[in-house]
Amino acid sequence: MYLTKDCGATNSRPVCLIKTVMNRALKKQSNRILGYLPFALCITLFVFSNTLRTFTFWNGGVQLLLFIFVVCIPAYRTKRMSYVDIGWPWGLVCIGLLVLFLGEGYWLRTWLVGGMYLFSGLRMGVGALVLWKKGHLDTELSRYQFQRKRWEKQGYTNDDLSLQYEIMIQCFANITFLALPAMLQAFNPNEFISPLEIIGYFLWFLFLILEHIADLQKQKFLKQCYLEGKKRQVCKVGLWKYSRHPNYFAEWMVWNALIIASIPSLNTYFTNEGTLIGFGILAALLYVSRIMYTTLVYYTGAVPSEYYSAQKRPDYKKHQQTTNMFFPGKPKEERSI
Repeated sequence: MYLTKDCGATNSRPVCLIKTVMNRALKKQSNRILGYLPFALCITLFVFSNTLRTFTFWNGGVQLLLFIFVVCIPAYRTKRMSYVDIGWPWGLVCIGLLVLFLGEGYWLRTWLVGGMYLFSGLRMGVGALVLWKKGHLDTELSRYQFQRKRWEKQGYTNDDLSLQYEIMIQCFANITFLALPAMLQAFNPNEFISPLEIIGYFLWFLFLILEHIADLQKQKFLKQCYLEGKKRQVCKVGLWKYSRHPNYFAEWMVWNALIIASIPSLNTYFTNEGTLIGFGILAALLYVSRIMYTTLVYYTGAVPSEYYSAQKRPDYKKHQQTTNMFFPGKPKEERSI
């Protein structure tokens, strides 16, 4: 008698083993299929929206072409996922351009949100191209090396398939959730810019500046350490004194600011598209914050970075004990004073 959790009691050990392997393989693949579910629901919502349907078709086509030629094919040839750092910001640039060409709302709001996407995308996209030209993408970036460890832990052994799966997750994010704030504002015909929109635009500008300051402070610190011959030092200067990842926190707040600025535009969709579509768009808009937080903390941000920092920098574990990981706060040694 042979007993397993997957196939119960049976007299055929080989049959049981085959069933066990097949069940586990199906479970792993079903988990990946479920990973696409939020994006499929979002695309369905956009297609049923008379206002967002045309923009979604255009954006979907542009993003697919961009990711296939800029990310998927190079990743398949080189076995590296780092090309996502080129694809996703230039996808934001494409969203900004589509907003300017296809937006039918109040011109000032349309140009504001289109310009915001263009500026954010160009800032990161040009930086990624500079890194690529200097050869920094010739080896896999550490955050994407961490992805392989996650695949291995989850039991995924086909790296080529995993690469394409993760890349297309980002592609569908550009088609759906990351494009939503731009779409909502670009098709809002109301000529009154509400106070909530002004607050959102102000916060967007503020946190974009703070993100840039954090990046500059880190670069200056690393350059100074290099000139002084100091290796494996922990950055605790400026904004990095209050958060171990102030740049990621600021990037998350940039997206939250876009969400805030988009809220007044929801009224157009509740009025013209109906309650069901309106609440669906509201849920999708709020989900943008969740997606960006999960990405910036767990997938390609804080957690992967800290995995390697804790190995390379002797003082990093102490730094983890005294400084907040994501949300800024007073260092713990100062709190006790």
